[in-house]
Amino acid sequence: MGKKGKREKKGKGAEKTAAKMEKKVSRRAKKEEEDLEALIAEFQSLDAKKTQVIESSCPPPSPRLNGSLSAHPEKDELILFGGEYFNGQKTYLYNELYVYNIRKNSWSKVEIPNPPPRRCAHQAAVVPTAGGQLWVFGGEFASPNGEQFYHYKDLWVLHLATKTWEQIKASGGPSGRSGHRMVACKRQLIVFGGFHESARDYIYYNDVYAFNLDSFTWSKLVPSGIGPAPRSGCQMATTPEGSIIIYGGYSKQRIKKDVDKGTLHTDMFLLKTEGAGKEEDKWAWSRLNPSGVKPTPRSGFSVAIGPNNRSLLFGGVHDEEEEESIEGDFFNDIYFYDMGKNRWFPGQLKGPKLEKRKRRRGRQVEAEGAEDEDVEKQHPQGLVEIVKEVVAEDGTVMTIKQVISGRAEEERSESEEEEDGAVSQQVEPCPRSNAMLAVKHGILYVYGGMFEVGDRQFTLSDLYSIDLHKMEEWKVLVEMDPKAQEWLEESESDEEEDDTEGAEGGEEEEESSEEESEDEGGEEQHPSVQPDEKHEDYLSRTEQYWIKLARSNMGPDAKEKKVVKVAHAMAKTFYGDSV
Repeated sequence: MGKKGKREKKGKGAEKTAAKMEKKVSRRAKKEEEDLEALIAEFQSLDAKKTQVIESSCPPPSPRLNGSLSAHPEKDELILFGGEYFNGQKTYLYNELYVYNIRKNSWSKVEIPNPPPRRCAHQAAVVPTAGGQLWVFGGEFASPNGEQFYHYKDLWVLHLATKTWEQIKASGGPSGRSGHRMVACKRQLIVFGGFHESARDYIYYNDVYAFNLDSFTWSKLVPSGIGPAPRSGCQMATTPEGSIIIYGGYSKQRIKKDVDKGTLHTDMFLLKTEGAGKEEDKWAWSRLNPSGVKPTPRSGFSVAIGPNNRSLLFGGVHDEEEEESIEGDFFNDIYFYDMGKNRWFPGQLKGPKLEKRKRRRGRQVEAEGAEDEDVEKQHPQGLVEIVKEVVAEDGTVMTIKQVISGRAEEERSESEEEEDGAVSQQVEPCPRSNAMLAVKHGILYVYGGMFEVGDRQFTLSDLYSIDLHKMEEWKVLVEMDPKAQEWLEESESDEEEDDTEGAEGGEEEEESSEEESEDEGGEEQHPSVQPDEKHEDYLSRTEQYWIKLARSNMGPDAKEKKVVKVAHAMAKTFYGDSV
C-alpha cells in the first residue's frame, strides 16, 4: 500500500505540474495567437472567394514536409493535404488538396470552397463511410519568420464522394496542438500526444481523446495503468482487435534558463479496451517489450500500416548535439513491427536480378512468409553500417548512416562482378525526415520530406514506391528536381519586409514558381550521354552542371571551394552512392 500510495501521489503531483505549465503556456501564447488569428482570417477570406469545385491536372506538388498523404478507400488515388516549406528566410504553409492517380502516375489539384486554413504537422485519417471521408485534426500555422505559432484544435472532414469540406464543431475536444497522432479505431478517432509551443514556452502532451463518428462527440479517455510520457511525433497504430500501439516519439524539457534537453523515446505501449469501442468502455495502458531488431533511436520518422498485420516506420533523423553544432544522422531505412508476434525487424531489399541469379545457381529461395524470420535467425550479426558524408558550403559535415544486411552487401558485390565491370546502382529514396507515407494495395508510397546539410535545409518533392509484399526494389515515380532547391541566406533587409508576403505561400508562391520554371526553359538541362562520348567526358560535363547550379543558388560572391563542395553534396543527394 505504501509504494502504491507514493506512486499515486507522485502521479497527481505530475498532473498538477503539467496543468500549471499548460496555463502558463496558454497565457503567453494568447497574445501571439491573437495576432496570427487575424492573418489566418485574412487567408480564409481569400479561400471563401472560391465558390465551385475546380479539378485540374497539374505538375507534381512543390517541395514540402509535414503534410498528410492518405490512400483513398475506394479509388486508386492518394490524397495530399497541407504541409510547409522553408527557404531560409520565410516559412510557407499550405492548405491545397492534391490527388495522385496511381494507375496514370499523374497529379491533379482539387480546389474546394471553404477548406481548412493553411497548416502543417496535423493528422489525417480515412474512413470508408459514404464513399470515403478524410478527417483532419489540429496542426499549426507559423508566422513567415517562424517565430510565432498558432496551434489548431479544429476538426474537419472532407467528403470524398461529393468533394466538400465540412468543419465539425464539437466541444470537449483536445486543446490546440501539433505533432500529435490520430488513428481511426472502429467507429472512433483516437488522438494522442503532441505539443503546444509559444515564443518562450512549450508543453508536450500524453492525453488521449476519442471522437465518436456516430454521435459526433468528443470524450477524454482516462486509462488505468502507467502510460507513455508526454511526447510528439510517435508511431500510433490500430490493431485488428481494436487496441492502440504507441512507439517512440520526441519531447524536450527545460533543465535551466534558455537550456532545453531533448529526449528520443524508444519505449512502446499498448492501449487496450475491454468493450466494443463505445464511449463508456474502460481503457488501460500496459507496457510492451517487443523482440527482434528494433529501430535505432530517431525522431521525425514517418509511419504507415502495411499488409500482414504489420505497421512500418520509415526514415527519420538522430541529432547529436555537440558544443558548437548539431550533427544530424538521417535515415532511409524501413522497420516493420509485427503486431501479432510483438516483434520488430528491418526491411531488407531482395532485388529482382539477385533473385534470378540465385535460381540459376540452384540456391534455395526462402519462402516469402518466413523472410523476416530469416533476417534474425540466419544473420543475427550480419548488419553492415554504410556511412556517407555530405559537406556543406560552410564546411559542416553531415553524416548519413544506413544499416543493411551483410548478405545484401555481399550480393551487391557479386552483382557488380557479374556485370562485367558495369556498376548497377540500386535506386532508393535519399535519407530524410518528416516525409509523407501512404499504403495502397500493399505498395508503400513515400513523398517529400527534408534533410539538412550544415545550416541549410533541403526540402524534397520526389515520390517513390515499393511493393511491401515482394520488397524487391524501390521505383522512382517523380524525381527530385535540383532546381527546386531554393535557399536564401538571412539578411536584415529581409527581416524588415512585410510578413504577409511570405505567409501567403500556397497559390501565389506556386504561381511564381511556375513562371520561373517557364523563364528557365532555355537554361541548361541535366546532361545526357551523347553518342560515342567517352565516360570521363560525360562525367566532366555533369560535374560542371552541378557546379553551375550550386553557384546560381549561392550567388556570385561565394568562394569557389565552397561552391564545389555544395555541388558535390547536391550531386550525392541526387545520385546516391554512385557518385
